[in-house]
Amino acid sequence: MSTSRICATAALSALLLAACSGHAGHDAGSSSAGLPKGDIGRGQELASSTTLTGQSCISCHGNNGNAPIDPSYPKIGGQYYDYLAHALQRYRDGKREHMLMSPQARNLTDQHIADLAAYFGSREGDLADMSAY
Repeated sequence: MSTSRICATAALSALLLAACSGHAGHDAGSSSAGLPKGDIGRGQELASSTTLTGQSCISCHGNNGNAPIDPSYPKIGGQYYDYLAHALQRYRDGKREHMLMSPQARNLTDQHIADLAAYFGSREGDLADMSAY
């Protein structure tokens, strides 16, 4: 394979990776979770509300999803939209079990999940790229 062909292939790969690596929460309209478009503002309201589950998301994960009350709880602020959406769907549907999260997700609709994933995905994250370590 010629050097120019290798460079072109590498450049195309880099462009594709860059296009796929952005936080999908910023473009909550395209989801591999098959959800409706998420609304960041509505997600913020839901994250603070106790109406659906009896406990708010932020009471455990913190206002922006980066200040969990227990070190074993994940930081979800800045997490990828699709990751959050799939996780919440799986908790809701009983395909992923957690003694706290499963009951929290049980009554969430697809729209609730899309909105929460859009909100937490749009927050500034404290997540680290492990490739730097």
